[in-house]
Order: sequence, then C-alpha cells, then structure tokens
Amino acid sequence: MLGKLIIALLVATVFTQEEEEPFKLPTLKGNAFFAEPFANTESIGSIWGLSSSAKGDGSRFDGRWAVEANSANTADLGLVVKDKAKHHAISAKMNKKVDFTDLNDSQKQFVVQYEVKYQDSMECGGSYLKLVAEADEDFSSDSFNDKTLYSVMFGPDKCGLESRIHFIVNYKNPITGTVEEKHAKASSDFKEIFTDGKSHLITLVVDYDNSFEILVDQVSVNKGSLLSDMTPPINPPSEIDDPTDSKPADWDDKEKIPDPMATKPEDWDEDAPKLIDDEDAVKPDDWLDDEPEQVADPEAVKPEDWDDEEDGEWEAPIIENPKCETGNCGPWVRPQIPNPEYKGRWAPPLIDNPNYSGVWAPRKIPNPGFFEDKTPFASFLPITAVGIEMWTMTKDIMFDNIILTDSKATADEWAAESWNKKALIEKLASPGESVIEQFLTYAGENPWIWVLLAGAFLVPVFLYFYCSGSASPIDEAAEAKKTDKVTADDEEKEEKEEDEDMPDLEEVDEDAVEEEAAEEAAEEVAEEAAAEEENKEEEVEEVKEEDEKKEEATPVKRRTRKAD
Repeated sequence: MLGKLIIALLVATVFTQEEEEPFKLPTLKGNAFFAEPFANTESIGSIWGLSSSAKGDGSRFDGRWAVEANSANTADLGLVVKDKAKHHAISAKMNKKVDFTDLNDSQKQFVVQYEVKYQDSMECGGSYLKLVAEADEDFSSDSFNDKTLYSVMFGPDKCGLESRIHFIVNYKNPITGTVEEKHAKASSDFKEIFTDGKSHLITLVVDYDNSFEILVDQVSVNKGSLLSDMTPPINPPSEIDDPTDSKPADWDDKEKIPDPMATKPEDWDEDAPKLIDDEDAVKPDDWLDDEPEQVADPEAVKPEDWDDEEDGEWEAPIIENPKCETGNCGPWVRPQIPNPEYKGRWAPPLIDNPNYSGVWAPRKIPNPGFFEDKTPFASFLPITAVGIEMWTMTKDIMFDNIILTDSKATADEWAAESWNKKALIEKLASPGESVIEQFLTYAGENPWIWVLLAGAFLVPVFLYFYCSGSASPIDEAAEAKKTDKVTADDEEKEEKEEDEDMPDLEEVDEDAVEEEAAEEAAEEVAEEAAAEEENKEEEVEEVKEEDEKKEEATPVKRRTRKAD
C-alpha cells in the first residue's frame, strides 16, 4: 500500500512538472540526415510539398494534408491525413543525402524513426514512409507519385484482418542493373497500434553487419539479416533450372501403382447399401400416427372487419402442432444404421511401382546472373527525399517527429524528448485501468521511467542529509543567534564569569572553627527544646478550649410538675 502511495505521489509530481514546463520541440543531439518535428503550421509549403502528379491508372492525389495539434498536447503539432477513400502524396527533399557506402562502418547504423497515431480506428490503408532514391534529375515534390523509385519503404499497413510492418528494399542487381523489391519477413505483436488511439513509435535499425531490427514503442517485433531473411533473397542462387530441359516421355513418376495380379473376392457385394433399417427399433408408445404436424391456430379469431364476400372465406392461420413438439407425429419409419456388410466399390490394392523413376526435376546450370554481395547494406540506393504516398479508408492519421540518422542512440534521445513524454500522458489518460495500473503497465514497457522517478525521489533526500551533516561554524553561530541555542563558546564564557565572581579564600584557624561549630550546635539544641515546650503548652490550651465548647453545647434538664 505504501509503495503504491509513493508511486502515486511520483506520478502526480510528473504531471505537475509536465503542466508547469512549457512544450519544447525535441533537440537533435547527434548527426541526422533528416529531422522533422513539425515546428509550425507552415511546414506544408516550406518543407513539405504536395504532389500534383497522377497515379499510373490516372487517379489524382487529391487527398488533403494539414499540420494540426496532438490531443496529448495542443502545442505539439503533427502532419495529418484529412480524407478517407482518397490518394495522398506529400514529400520533403533532404538537405543531406544518405550514402550507404559512408555508413559501412562498425560505429554507424541506418535508423528510420517516426511517430504515427491513428486517431480513428484503422480500417484499411497504409501509413509508411518511402525514402526516395537518388535519380539523375533533381527531386521535385510536384512529380512525386506511386512510380517514384524508392530505396527503402518502411512502416505499418493494414486492411481488414491482415496487417504488417513493411520493410522493403529496392535492390539493384550489380550485373544486370535491374531493380527488384526485397521484402523482410513478417513482424509480430503490434496489431493493437491500429485501434488504441495512441501515438506509437515505429523504428527501423539496419547495421553495417547486415542485420536489421524493427521496433514498435521501443519493443522489438522483428529481427533478421539482409542475407537470409529477405524474399526473394538479395543474393541469387549460383545455379538455376535449365529452361530448355524437359521431362522424358518414358519417365515414370508414379511411386505406387494398382496391383495387376489382384482380383475381386467372390463375396464382394458392390451393390450392398451403405445404410439399412434398424430391425431392433421399436415405435415409441407416445407416437401419434394420425396426428398432423401442422394445425389451424385454435386461438385465432376472425377480424371484425373481415368481409367474406370481398375477402373470401376466413381461415385460421396454420401453426405447428403443439402435440408434435418432440417430432412424434406422422407415419413412423424405422431409423437407419450403417450396414455392416457394406464394402463399396472394389479396387485393387496399390503396390510399389517397379518402373518408378523418381521425382523429375530439370537439370541445373550455372546462373548467368549470379553474384554474391556480402555487404548489401552498403549497396542500398542513396536516399535524397522522404515521401508519404498512400491510399486509406481512415482519416486523421497523424505523423510526427520523423528522423533519419546514423545512430540508434541519437534516435533514442530524440524520442526521449518527444514520444516518451507524449506516450506517458496518453497512457495515464486512457480509460479503463486505474492511474496506478496504467503507470505500472507503462513502466513495465519502459523501464527507464524507474530511473527518472528514483532520481526525482532520492536526489532531494540525499541533498537534505548532505547539507544537514556538513553545516559550517558560521551557519551554527547564525542559527544560535536566531534561536538562543547554547554553543560551546557560550559554555566557556559562563565558566570564566563564575570563576571571576568567586571570592578568594583566606587561611583560618582550625581550632576556632571547631569551637564556633560546637557553639552553633548547642544553640540549635536549645532552640529545638524551647520550641518543643511551646508546642506542648499550645496542645494543653487547645484541649481546654474543646472541653469548654462541649459543656456549652450540653442542654440543662429541668423537672416539671404534672397538672392536676
């Protein structure tokens, strides 16, 4: 109980600090190729440009975009999809391109991270980023469309019961020069992000060693390798099927064949029925052979306004016969049971095929397009722009705090100043669980919060004891002046004054002292005796006074003469 109380106080402290502290945009603490916190409503037009192009099928990108406030903090803005059932396209050119040959270093990574919030429950549509590949011509948002070549596509997608987090690489074959999409394996444990109405942090980390990891709210949902977990694989097989090879005409690929020596047994009856009447069945005693299964409703009444001439002869509506509720009416028929003599159509048993040639497969030949890229991470196409091209049946999808960097630590620090605070506010504000339960759930998912709370609680305690135990002499003197507290200096001063007031002792005669003491003792004895004598006299006087009072109080008895 005490632990929960402490946590509640700490949570209240966090909220108080959050309310007092004005909203601040996240600050970049490291290298970034692109960092977009959507600082103001003018982002569209200054940083982000709308597409005026058309899709391959001729449909226009007529979906609207807006920069609006997040419900968790009205000062925090994000990019919002405003229409459903429409195509949307918006993009931003990067000031610094991503060249993956420069990232092929043990100290560097490629990290894509952004927030997405489905303010309405997601029905069908995408919410992914397309990282546009470098092209011969300068990138223009005006011409950005679904056919624009991207290097990496990353983010959630959902339609109906199917959902996934895309990680697709457009890989360029170093021999043929053709570009082919390579898809990562499916992610898991993230589907609640589409329906809970909260801001979610979506992160992709690709390392120089060709490993990758996808995280949702800083929790891993997918891990793999570019060399083994992409479909189709980045590196093609060294051999392929010979396209000119074909199966020989005499190739027998039947492993089993009917036994040619088998014959049908003489007692095999192919005409025997599968089911027969149960001869042991007996008609139930309550069976009503002549009772119809349907009867006229005996409670029905002919309407008063019924006219036989115009409406015809009235008949009561037909209802199920209440006597036949258990199905015990009509002609009784024996139930059927499986026929023990039934064997079905006879067929010869199967035996091993003596001419079986095995499973045929075309012969293998060296793959003319074979190559082996041991560092596909360094072979990613350079990135020059960030785009969002999507179709959705859900409006008000919010994007925020997009960052492309070469360090996971930089992305984490960016999130610590943005998503972490936002997620805590949304978690504690959600209905259902109590504040304590919501906080404990959030802390379980984000252990770093315990460090923050421990620091907020322990640091003031430490400072209090530290300052109390190391007070300076000047502070003690000042405190003594305020409270009249006795200090060590005051005690020394008092002792010194007592010594000064004490008179000096003179030498005296010891015999004279003894005589004087004896005289004083005799006087004391005499005084005590005199006092004792006075006490006795006073007691006698008191006794006499008491006796006199008694006599005065006693009534005098008189004798009287009776009347004659």
